[in-house]
Amino acid sequence: MTREELAKELNISLRTLSNWEKEKPRLVKLVNQGLSLDESIEATEQHLKNMKEIKEKANTEKFKTK
Repeated sequence: MTREELAKELNISLRTLSNWEKEKPRLVKLVNQGLSLDESIEATEQHLKNMKEIKEKANTEKFKTK
């Protein structure tokens, strides 16, 4: 995520983000970790959805192998 995207996501200006990076680096680190965790959760949920679809196809015998 770019600095601009991060500022937009947090609804703050780039100047505020720069100040946080200088004065509150731990806060910025925690925010980035939280956003990364959200992305990982979304990816995991998508994988789970895909696996459920594969299971459903296999159970209904419509699953085709290559």
